[in-house]
Amino acid sequence: MSAFFRYLALLMLLPSLALARDADALMRHIDGLWRGKTSQATMTMTVTTRRYERAMTMQAWSRGKHYSLIVIEQPVKDKGVATLKVEQNIWNYLPKINRVTKVPSSMMAGSWMGSHFTNDDLVKESTFEDDYDSQITFEGERDGQAIIEITSIPKPDAAVVWGKVVMTIDQQVLAPYRAWYYDEEGTLIRTLVFDQWQQQEDRTIPMRLSLTPQDKPGESTVITYHDIVFDIPLDTDFFSLKTLKRGRITP
Repeated sequence: MSAFFRYLALLMLLPSLALARDADALMRHIDGLWRGKTSQATMTMTVTTRRYERAMTMQAWSRGKHYSLIVIEQPVKDKGVATLKVEQNIWNYLPKINRVTKVPSSMMAGSWMGSHFTNDDLVKESTFEDDYDSQITFEGERDGQAIIEITSIPKPDAAVVWGKVVMTIDQQVLAPYRAWYYDEEGTLIRTLVFDQWQQQEDRTIPMRLSLTPQDKPGESTVITYHDIVFDIPLDTDFFSLKTLKRGRITP
């Protein structure tokens, strides 16, 4: 390879290299990985407990980090159940009784639809950028994979559940690989594994997220993305209580 082409290759790598060396910028990248400016996705959530296994197919929309909507399509008994986030406000909608209930901040750590994911996980009320101080705690090869390890500690005034989050990120594609969530006493509470990576325009996205609680062996919740598109026309008016009650939800 000539010196000129080596120089071009280096220029192409510079943004990724700079991002990899800045923990806050890297976590900002992770925060927005499934969002973009706007997004629309179809996914299945499979919940496995000691008593049952159930699967839900859902549609999800987002606009930035302040607007999101998740609507269940299957099974039939849950069809139309939805969670809406507008700015700092979050509501759940139950179509069978045509009732909207506001989710208080004290319930953000609660289970979403009986899964091991929390309300906060699904609507992403908290973000690493806004609520955590992050730093690189390891950079190199581990178990045969080149990774960056980021340790995130809540900011003093952040209203978050976790006392610490440790995440490993693939150095080459800058996509998350695994995350460990600890309580304030430093006890591991849950592990989140990201896989089935897929290239989507300018980003590599894990299309499957597998969450396992530390205190419930054999239990898990798995979210599998079937498709996701970014930067679609999506006004803030779409994210409204009127949209929830309309039944047929389309942007």
